[in-house]
Amino acid sequence: MKNHLYFKVLLLLLTLTILAAVVVKLDIGLKAVSAIILVLFMLKFLGVAFYFMELRTANVFWKSAVLIFVSIFLGIVLMVV
Repeated sequence: MKNHLYFKVLLLLLTLTILAAVVVKLDIGLKAVSAIILVLFMLKFLGVAFYFMELRTANVFWKSAVLIFVSIFLGIVLMVV
């Protein structure tokens, strides 16, 4: 059961990586491509953190700390881009 869930998350991470490679080939502008890729990689970070690092079973403090960090980091980077 647990391995099946890990395999689904792994397939999702691979799909997000391939999607990021496809986005690079699109002709939509450097800022838009950068923003899309950042969002995709933050989703990948959350997938790895919550499933492969067992953060989903951790204390609420650690879950919220990671989510706040991702939100602040993504917000600052998207403002710069």
